[in-house]
Amino acid sequence: MKKILLVGNPNVGKSVLFSKITGINVHCSNYPGTTVEYSCGPSIIGTEEVEVIDVPGSYSLDPTSKAEEVAVEMLAEGDVAINVVDATNLERNLYLTLQLLEWDIPVIVALNIWDETKHRGIEIDVEKLAEALGVPVIPTNARSGFGLDKLVHGISRARNLEMPSLTAHERWPKIGEIIASVQRIHHHHHTFLERLEDVSIHPTGGFFVAAAVLIASFGLVRVIAETLIGYVMDPLFNGVYLPLLSAVSRTLGSGSLLHDILIGNLINGEIDFIQSFGLLTTGLYVPVGMVLPYVVSFYFLLGLLEDIGYLPRLAILLDGLMHRIGLHGYSVIPTLLGLGCNVPALLATRVLDSKRERFIVATMISIGVPCVSLQAMIVGLLGPRPHGMRYVALVYLILLLVWLALGFVLKFFTRGMLPTLLMDIPPYRLPYMKTLLIKFRMRTLGFLKEALPVVIIGVAAVNLLYALGVLDGLVRLTSPVVTRLLGLPPEAVLAIVIGFLRKDIGVGMLAPLNMTIKQLVIGSTTLAMFFPCVATFVVLFKELGPLDTVKSIGIMILTALAVGGLLNLVL
Repeated sequence: MKKILLVGNPNVGKSVLFSKITGINVHCSNYPGTTVEYSCGPSIIGTEEVEVIDVPGSYSLDPTSKAEEVAVEMLAEGDVAINVVDATNLERNLYLTLQLLEWDIPVIVALNIWDETKHRGIEIDVEKLAEALGVPVIPTNARSGFGLDKLVHGISRARNLEMPSLTAHERWPKIGEIIASVQRIHHHHHTFLERLEDVSIHPTGGFFVAAAVLIASFGLVRVIAETLIGYVMDPLFNGVYLPLLSAVSRTLGSGSLLHDILIGNLINGEIDFIQSFGLLTTGLYVPVGMVLPYVVSFYFLLGLLEDIGYLPRLAILLDGLMHRIGLHGYSVIPTLLGLGCNVPALLATRVLDSKRERFIVATMISIGVPCVSLQAMIVGLLGPRPHGMRYVALVYLILLLVWLALGFVLKFFTRGMLPTLLMDIPPYRLPYMKTLLIKFRMRTLGFLKEALPVVIIGVAAVNLLYALGVLDGLVRLTSPVVTRLLGLPPEAVLAIVIGFLRKDIGVGMLAPLNMTIKQLVIGSTTLAMFFPCVATFVVLFKELGPLDTVKSIGIMILTALAVGGLLNLVL
């Protein structure tokens, strides 16, 4: 099968173009021997079925990162290269184009983001550009689909020039000559969005923008989630699902083994979706009724910020701070993903250049970045109490301080070079709703596939261990640490054990223990930093390998116990 490669700089619209050409029948894979991920999918060109591959974004074919090394290796395997070029930034993009023309592969150029050229006062003579490059050039706008038919039908006209190789010093003058002959810049008044772009990365103004964006985002996440819970989930569970479960409960009979597994314990003679802890009660209500609304709202907001173009600006803005803890600004992207779910956050560490960076960021995310379901539980546990939001803010502040302190410590105890942040900043754009909804759907379904089985298996396992008396033995064994060091009741051990399956459920299990507000703060904070949930653990092991995973887990346990013990002394 012929391989069509989409090659270009980061943030030029390759992924949107890829989704337009391939539809939904795509899959992601790691390139053999690496953790660099790429997407591929089938398409029909004329009457021929081809495989389209979204090559990792590259600025040059002289590799300076693992992603660029993979891009070069893929070029050797491809049959045609579609060079996706940002029409608003020809000078930067044409460097890669000239390098492609030196390869033994037919090339066609997609002059993407064509609609932005008019807004920016840029006029490009497409025919002259095609003549200068010696290959077909097709103006496109991947978001709207403009020019895609011409691009697809033009693949058969892709040309293989095999130019004589140029040095870097020779390419830039060549690019200058091409730009001078094909491009004209007209006077252009800055739009509101362009002024906002400048403010967003300003050393002072950018932090005000970031604070406003983050406060508004998390406020909106909470409003959307609580609205879904109050007007959709709770009415469905209490009005429709609860009567069915009550009938099942009466049929099975309270106290039977099957009743304990499926329904759980009856609280004051009634089913309680949080405390009953059965497969069909807590096992479904926690991930679907309590957590899913927060996940849905967070993923929608995250996709919106991605497509608008704000996240790269946040990375640039925070680059100085991140350098102080041994990272660069792009580390903030997986960190933000961790506020939704730690699993995709750990997968996103693949974009970081060094093994050292991936270890530090993965460990910091697992300890100091609570996922949205865990946040929902913390707010639900502490928020309703007197001055509850003050204590919720205290837990967040502790996690932030631990996250920063851990970064400083790991910076000095891990070896390796810190790469310079080289990152393209796309212009602010209105999001393309279809792409946004596809991404939102994939993330939400991914959460359900990952969370539901783990929660149900975890609830079943805990019920079984409880029936066998294993948990009682574990409580007796670990109670000295839990009661003396952390100041928690012995029963809190169950919550810590279950936290390995799902941290959010572990925090939820603190609710029926009649703990003081001090104990709830200590318990919530310790569980948030303790051993990762099983899904996160599996991904952590896969990404870091056995040795680094053991190191990371050791750091998590020591940090959680040290911070919990300190809080027990000072609160």
